[in-house]
Amino acid sequence: MKVTREVVLDLLPLYLAGEASPATRALVDEYLRQDPELSERVQARDATLLPEIGISPAPETELKSLLRTRRNLGRLRWTCALATTLTAISLALRVDFTGWRLTTFRFLIMDDPLPFGLCMTGAAALWILYFTMRRRARGTGLT
Repeated sequence: MKVTREVVLDLLPLYLAGEASPATRALVDEYLRQDPELSERVQARDATLLPEIGISPAPETELKSLLRTRRNLGRLRWTCALATTLTAISLALRVDFTGWRLTTFRFLIMDDPLPFGLCMTGAAALWILYFTMRRRARGTGLT
């Protein structure tokens, strides 16, 4: 009996997952010895081979990944928004005019250092968290 390429491609998911029976492994190994191109792709775990053999993630896995990605991007947006808000609060100004003349131009942190200093410290911590999260997301290709 001659084994065709289509039969081997159908068996490859079991073979690659290590769940094939010894007889199936022997059959696929024998075919791969005769087809060096396919053998090379299997050894390299070629990504273009996956659609050809029909491997795709389970729907539950895809849904979990999507929800985790949406949650992480939401956290990234909220972290940026809070960091921006605290930065703006900590850099608040007092500007007074008498007539058309500027009489006072002063950062409010000079008058009340504790609350505005806490805002500045919180903003710095949130910016560090934001850029750390963004770098991690960039490594996964999200941003």
